[in-house]
Amino acid sequence: MAKYIVRFGAMRLLGLFSGPENTQFTRGDKVIVCTERGLEVGQVLREADQTIEEQLASAPQGQILRLMTSEDANELRRIQAHEQQEMQICQRYVDQLGLQMKLVDVEHLFGGERIIVYYLADGRVDFRELVRLLAAEFKTRIEMRQIGVRDEAKLLADYGDCGQPVCCNTHLVTMPPVSMKMAKLQKSTLDPTKISGRCGRLKCCLRYEYPTYAEIVQQLPSIGAQVRTPSGTGRVIGQEILARRVLVQTEDGYQRYFTPEEITVVAEGPSTESSEETTPE
Repeated sequence: MAKYIVRFGAMRLLGLFSGPENTQFTRGDKVIVCTERGLEVGQVLREADQTIEEQLASAPQGQILRLMTSEDANELRRIQAHEQQEMQICQRYVDQLGLQMKLVDVEHLFGGERIIVYYLADGRVDFRELVRLLAAEFKTRIEMRQIGVRDEAKLLADYGDCGQPVCCNTHLVTMPPVSMKMAKLQKSTLDPTKISGRCGRLKCCLRYEYPTYAEIVQQLPSIGAQVRTPSGTGRVIGQEILARRVLVQTEDGYQRYFTPEEITVVAEGPSTESSEETTPE
């Protein structure tokens, strides 16, 4: 029985799903799946091979029931139309109970097995009365899910400063830790308003090229290092990381670029390592 990677749910979860016998699915197919939460709508990304199955061994698993039909699509539109009303009712109860929480989104599962309420809060919230009121109102199971600001962006954000759909709402499954050290190494501007994403945290894309920068930096003399060059001895005063060269000020006062192969380090410069100041979630 073939298995497929399927993206499902408001949080765009990835799962490993078994398909029906004698049925093949292709990338982009909208399907109805059975998960541990209930019946949901998913999108097939690809057929799984052994390597992917091993990588997603701990991912949610379930069964693909069928391709989405026109009736399923109509039902999904009806559910999504009601979600806005459910959000308003939930907000009314939150205000009525004076709960210190910010509602972010409401997800109504396709099969109606439960409604998931996503919210932000600084600490723990006693929402037992809220759950009781909502369960009586909607006649289904209510699940409260506290999330962080990155998850809020994943639910609500659309496009980033680059003009592309935000990564957290397209291909990212887990939010990688991002630090100012990464921005400094890539010589990005340190203006928080320019390197922060829709969530207000450092942009996830700062991590994408960081391993390449870090690898190249290890091959370059550090700033401040005393070096011997074809033009005489001097001191490293700058690095062009992607160009794989350093700027050296020689004893005659001139500044020249050299590759690592053209110079010999006489004395290392002061350490420029900084602590990994990872942004909090």
